[in-house]
Amino acid sequence: MSNGRQVGTTTVEFAIIGAVMLMVLFGVIEIGRAMFVMNALGEATRRAARMATVCPINDPAIAQVGLFNAPGGSSNRILGNLSATNFTVEYLNADGGVVADPVANFSQIHFVRTRIANYQHQILIPFATRLFTTPGFATTLRRESLGVPRDGVIEPC
Repeated sequence: MSNGRQVGTTTVEFAIIGAVMLMVLFGVIEIGRAMFVMNALGEATRRAARMATVCPINDPAIAQVGLFNAPGGSSNRILGNLSATNFTVEYLNADGGVVADPVANFSQIHFVRTRIANYQHQILIPFATRLFTTPGFATTLRRESLGVPRDGVIEPC
């Protein structure tokens, strides 16, 4: 027999516990999503740096490959807020200093560094939705051809 005062307590208890469990579930999903975003940002800098080592200086294809777009512009991005404005390509000398004018000082370039900065990631947990800026990501690679083949004819990537 149930007491008349206790009718509906199971429903109330389930509502309280269910809400807490859903928040925990969404939190776990969001942590996995944030880890995916951080990994994708690291991969984006690596892809862009690899393109920068073999493409002409400041070629627009460098950022497009970093954005996970196919050369030629077919949009296939996996990170919605990432754009070419988040990318920086730097050409470095042997000491790691930035070469001020890479076109004029082509022979001084020894390394290429790509960076992603100011990427805004949105948390999608219900009642806790907010944007936060991820830390910067950078990849440095040794220069290769920089888009200058053996025959000397420079072609865009």
